[in-house]
Amino acid sequence: MTTTLTTPARLSAHDATIGYDGRVVSEHLDVEIPTGSFTVIVGPNACGKSTLLRALARLIRPTAGEVLLDGDAIAKLPTKQIARTLGMLPQTSIAPDGIRVSDLVARGRHPHQTILRQWSREDQSAVAAALAATGTTELAGRLVDELSGGQRQRVWVAMLLAQDAPTMLLDEPTTFLDIAHQYDLLRLFHRLHAEGRTVVAVLHDLNQAARFADHIIMMRDGQVVAYGAPADVVTAERVEEVFGLACSVIPDPHTGTPLVVPR
Repeated sequence: MTTTLTTPARLSAHDATIGYDGRVVSEHLDVEIPTGSFTVIVGPNACGKSTLLRALARLIRPTAGEVLLDGDAIAKLPTKQIARTLGMLPQTSIAPDGIRVSDLVARGRHPHQTILRQWSREDQSAVAAALAATGTTELAGRLVDELSGGQRQRVWVAMLLAQDAPTMLLDEPTTFLDIAHQYDLLRLFHRLHAEGRTVVAVLHDLNQAARFADHIIMMRDGQVVAYGAPADVVTAERVEEVFGLACSVIPDPHTGTPLVVPR
């Protein structure tokens, strides 16, 4: 197993057994998400990537072991405290019928409001900035139901940005997007990471993962096979071992990051 980053982890799973519907997906799982990293979880279909992400977000609870957030058991923390710290974009999201884009994005501000602190200029500015960052400002007055799949995905990302959580968990965030919008979105997440946020994403595209992440977790059959810097994790031998794909791994001509070329 490769070496991970030396930055302390604010989010981690320790000896965790996780699954759903009575089925165990991972046992005795140990994972650390370095603070300030752009971590991408990769692996074959049904290897446990999304299940791990959901456990880190407290959407499912380990039947053994624990998930820690800033050293505290996440299961014991108040929900609103978690919502101000972690933002989660699931694979599929369902908007209420008849809701407009601006109102959906505004829901990202709920964790910051209290009985004494209702809607403010700060909230309005956060919503406007989130719409601008995702290229959805012109959609603000439209009904979410009227949007294409790609537009809806960008609106959900805008709601996550409006939440302004320091750690963002993204389950296949490029789903429904064409290749240009995929890279636009990944550049946005990379910029947020550069500004100090911790970003954790599940991606299927190894080359996208290697280009944008500074920390990769590779999984197979519910277990972590390797973790660390992309150049250490994405090797021809490991890609063939984990994905069953014979390939060469060469430097990307634009970034120098690992580029998987199938044989």
